[in-house]
Amino acid sequence: MQNRFYQLFDIERASGRYTEGDFRSPFQIDRDRVLHTPSFRRMQSKTQVFWSGEYDFYRTRLTHSLEVAQIGKSICHWLRHSSDLLSDDFFIDEDLVEAICLSHDLGHPPFGHAGERSLNYFMAEYGGFEGNAQTLRLLTERIFSQTRKGMDPSRAFLDGVLKYKSLWSELRTVNGDLPKNHFLYDVQEGSLNWALGGHDFPAELAPGELRDAFKSIECQIMDWADDTAYSLNDLADSVKAGFLTVERVERWADKKGFEIGEGSILGSLLKAIRGQRIEPFVGKKIGSFIKAARLVSQRSFLSESSHRYSFELDIDKETLRESELFKSLAYEVVFLSPQLKQLEHKGSYMLRRLWEVLEKRYVHGESIDGQDFRLLPEADEAEIEAAGSAEEKARLVCDFLAGMTDGYAARTFRRLFEPGFGSIGDLVG
Repeated sequence: MQNRFYQLFDIERASGRYTEGDFRSPFQIDRDRVLHTPSFRRMQSKTQVFWSGEYDFYRTRLTHSLEVAQIGKSICHWLRHSSDLLSDDFFIDEDLVEAICLSHDLGHPPFGHAGERSLNYFMAEYGGFEGNAQTLRLLTERIFSQTRKGMDPSRAFLDGVLKYKSLWSELRTVNGDLPKNHFLYDVQEGSLNWALGGHDFPAELAPGELRDAFKSIECQIMDWADDTAYSLNDLADSVKAGFLTVERVERWADKKGFEIGEGSILGSLLKAIRGQRIEPFVGKKIGSFIKAARLVSQRSFLSESSHRYSFELDIDKETLRESELFKSLAYEVVFLSPQLKQLEHKGSYMLRRLWEVLEKRYVHGESIDGQDFRLLPEADEAEIEAAGSAEEKARLVCDFLAGMTDGYAARTFRRLFEPGFGSIGDLVG
């Protein structure tokens, strides 16, 4: 039975190629292409909250993305069976949502959000760096080699990944400052226009938060699945790592004026920590967060082109408050702790040293100590040297750094800057 929710507009690819002869649906092809990319595999060694590889049970970007995908698919199942706006031949495709969820962090660099902020700082003169924009770059543009040219995603898939739809220069004009996050690169305007089918944003959707709130229903589902995983699964890691203890939660709640008695949100969390039942607590909460979602009809300037813009995901207000409370707790008690900030500083320091030497050698074209050292793998070096402007060269250098895993970045740093580390037989690249 054909799913009437999607039309030719949704499954179109920028290449113009269609896949009628394939035994898979267009969205299953999108998902499979993501699963088989080096960028997806690299996420196994990229930081989610705690440095990857430090302990086996901490979540990485990869396991986080897998959990987001599972939650996203469950939301699709829930909506299909609970909403009278959907039917057996009119429903949100779970393969599409899975592909979007698996891809949502593809562009994140090593060392978590600290690495993302550092690269954006380094790229201030060249158009900035943003994890979501880098994901779009991986999906659509040539990167890391002279032969690979993205994944040729369907329109619905590409659009579903776009959490943010404002360009770097638009936010700089509006705010007067260099954007800190939540932007696309200026050179990606064409990809954004294609994702929207050539439609212009109406005046009321100004660059920034208003425009970013305009998302396809699949993107909204991915966003809520990400929030669910971020606010709950990362919480479990923090408890297991010893950062969230009964004493620290009680002290934070007292400082903030939150209730911790029996039946309260934090009271339930404290009971789970005391009873060493944090995983069952998180699992039950994930189920309630999934069931807190419902579909609401809406109209927008893209509703006539796609059903993906005819619906809004409405989340129960009490559940939203729970999510925000858990995120605030993790952020203020765990993410701002000196232990994590010191590691973030170390990661930022390594990226800065790598950026400085690669910018000097490949962006400015300067010799180092009178020599033209070959510091990058041959294919990457050739692509950078063939680029025309300093902005293009800087973007390719940034691509290389952003694609590194935590371990690869640390090994490259040590190989370049520690005299006692490195061998001529080391694998480079």
